[in-house]
Amino acid sequence: MVIVTKYVVQNKVRELRFFHGEMSQKTLAETVGVSRQTIVAIEKGKYSPTLELAFRIAMAFDKRVDEVFYMEKA
Repeated sequence: MVIVTKYVVQNKVRELRFFHGEMSQKTLAETVGVSRQTIVAIEKGKYSPTLELAFRIAMAFDKRVDEVFYMEKA
């Protein structure tokens, strides 16, 4: 029997926006080239960004990808 552990992608986008001059979702969205709704979905964990978008978000905060996104057991 194989036991599969399920993981979910979590993020610190909302926290980083707050500590980055209380950046708005709209400003972050414009900076990384997506809609505000995409940022909302990422923050709520309803959407996992592509690798490219994850890098763009991390660069917007001058962070590494693993400082913004991480995996947790579901």
